[in-house]
Amino acid sequence: MERILTAAADANAEAERSCVRCAWVNTANRLYVDYHDRQWGVPVHDDRLLFEMLILEGAQAGLSWETILKKREAYRRAFDFFDPVIVARYNDDTKAELLGNAGIVRNRRKIESAVQNARVFLSIQEEAGSFDRYLWDWVGGKPVVLAAGTLAEIPVTDAVSDALSADLKRRGMSFVGSTIMYAFMQAVGMINGHTTDCFRFNDLR
Repeated sequence: MERILTAAADANAEAERSCVRCAWVNTANRLYVDYHDRQWGVPVHDDRLLFEMLILEGAQAGLSWETILKKREAYRRAFDFFDPVIVARYNDDTKAELLGNAGIVRNRRKIESAVQNARVFLSIQEEAGSFDRYLWDWVGGKPVVLAAGTLAEIPVTDAVSDALSADLKRRGMSFVGSTIMYAFMQAVGMINGHTTDCFRFNDLR
C-alpha cells in the first residue's frame, strides 16, 4: 500500500513539473503556484472577496504580489476578514493598531485608503445593488479573453481599466490607478490574462 501511495505521489509530482504555467509564476513558491492554479483569473462574483482583492491589489503598489500573498492571512485577520461594513467603521485607534501590525504592509496612506475605499465600496453596493454588478458591467458581464501568446503581449492598462480607475477615483477611492485596476481585473477573472500556452487558459475559457 505504501508503494502504491508513493508511486501516486511521484506521478502527481511529475505531472506538476510538466504543467505549463504563465511565465510570471515562481514555481519554487507553493503558495504562488496554488494562487495561479486555483484563483488567479477565476471569475469572482462575491462582494467580500472582491473587496479583499481590491484592498490587496492596492497594498501591492510598489511591492511584489508574492510579498502580498505571504501576508494575505495576516491581512485577513487584521482587516476583520475584509468585511467592508466593519472596515468602513475603523477609527484612528484601529488605524494606529494596523500601523503597528508587522504582519501587513505598515503604510499609513495604504491603511487610510483601505478604510476610505470601504466606505466608497458600500456606497457603490447601495447604488448598484452589489459591487459585483457594478464591476462586471464594465466588461459586459463576461470575461475578456486576451489570448496572448507571451507576457510581452499583455498590456498593463486598457480603455476599461482607465475608465474604471477614473470612476472609482471620482467616487473617492485611492490606490486604484489604471495599472492597479488592470491587475485587479485579471485577478478576479474579468480578463482571462493567462497566456495561451498556460494550462489555465483553456480551463477558464
